[in-house]
Amino acid sequence: MTLLKMDGITKVFPGVRANDQVTFDLAPGEIHALVGENGAGKTTLMKILYGLYRPDSGTIRLRDQAVAIKNPRDAIARGIGMVHQHFMLVPPFSVLENIILGKESQTAGVLRLEEPAREITEIMNRNGLPVDLTARVEDLPVGLQQRVEILKVLYRGAEVLVFDEPTAVLTPQEVVELFKTFRMMRDQGKGLIFISHKLDEVLDIADRITVIRRGQVVKTLLRAEASKPLIAELMVGKPVFLHVDKPPAAPGAVILEVRGLRQRSPRGHLVLEDLSLEVRAGEIYGLAGVEGNGQSELVRAITEAVRLESGDVLLEEQSILAWDVRTRRDRGIGHIPEDRHRYGLLLPFSLAENLVLGRHHRSPFVRGSVVDFARMRAYARESIEKYDIRTPSELTPAHALSGGNQQKLIVAREMRFDPILLVASQPTRGVDVGATEFIYQQLVEARSRGKAVLLVSADLDEVLSLSDRIGVIFKGRIIREFRQEEATKEQVGLCMTGEKRSA
Repeated sequence: MTLLKMDGITKVFPGVRANDQVTFDLAPGEIHALVGENGAGKTTLMKILYGLYRPDSGTIRLRDQAVAIKNPRDAIARGIGMVHQHFMLVPPFSVLENIILGKESQTAGVLRLEEPAREITEIMNRNGLPVDLTARVEDLPVGLQQRVEILKVLYRGAEVLVFDEPTAVLTPQEVVELFKTFRMMRDQGKGLIFISHKLDEVLDIADRITVIRRGQVVKTLLRAEASKPLIAELMVGKPVFLHVDKPPAAPGAVILEVRGLRQRSPRGHLVLEDLSLEVRAGEIYGLAGVEGNGQSELVRAITEAVRLESGDVLLEEQSILAWDVRTRRDRGIGHIPEDRHRYGLLLPFSLAENLVLGRHHRSPFVRGSVVDFARMRAYARESIEKYDIRTPSELTPAHALSGGNQQKLIVAREMRFDPILLVASQPTRGVDVGATEFIYQQLVEARSRGKAVLLVSADLDEVLSLSDRIGVIFKGRIIREFRQEEATKEQVGLCMTGEKRSA
């Protein structure tokens, strides 16, 4: 018996056929990976399954019964659960309160907690998901917050579970534990849909792999017949080189020096504590760490005019603390931000306008006080061609692009302004293998041209493959540095948990 079958699903948006006669099925006790480039149609298909979209045509069957899923509440009631990449938790609430939220039990208006606590504890034990029910979610590390999300879904009786990029913010050790939980759930007869751009993980955990390209299913593979190069080629439509080819580093003068940074959050927590590092011309310095250990605060200290308790940031031996953002960019600091929508793009604006942001006030894009739109558009067309941005026109609004092409747009803008220091924060987050390969090439090219590159990434494989030196950040401090030749995934991953000894 099939647990889930989506048959002939078609969904059309204005000008875009997001899903085109897609057929996808899931058996009880199976982990089925769904992979494809950004914009391939994976998210649309899962939103249809979860009741966020209605298909234009096609059918959904659960345990061989046709169903019409009208909204997420309907999906949950039918045993479908989704664990989102960005957690849907209430930080000040306890773990228990978050899990039962929306499914509370009351007696005479009094919230009953004992019975749900017992049931959730049983679910924890059965699935290898231990967590303190009394702890506040805001005090938990990212890995435990994800456990709370999974427990929420299991507490509501989900038999079909969708995991959207679940390993994006986890350490290697946490990924191992998560996959143990996946296998436990599979052994209980549950069906898991695993969406990921990390093909090594797909090959590690999946029983079957379905590849979607441009809204259509290209192929469904058994694990035994799948390989990383084959999946990548099916996703992109051409062979993809999955290794990072870079010549030996030739570091030059120190470009960026961070000295003893100390900073508190608005609530008074110490987020940077005596943090020091330096990045030289012609090298990539990778910052590894579990998210929430001060990476974002460090990046803002370099790229924005923020208030620090103590310490200094120097660019070519000159303090930049008094400089505003425009001055920092004018003096040669490029920035690929961690969230392209919030910090990297003006989504309603055209590609041409986004490509000159930060330099729009300078020649050749203005003549006197008048914007030279013709020159701006010509510059944009050059950038689109050079950086392979897939778009109908330079006048297309940024929000119309896929995530990978939006990221290429930001990379094109920052690289074409020829910075002496490039701060690349999560540069390939949510980006498919084709765009990832392209972005890696750009970072290595910047290094080869003598630029200093600070790479901040939650993807440890990315840090290990690109970096010449690696600093591990934990609770706002660099607790250890590695040269590329001495760094291993196990050693660096262990340091990310706060353990300084060698693995």
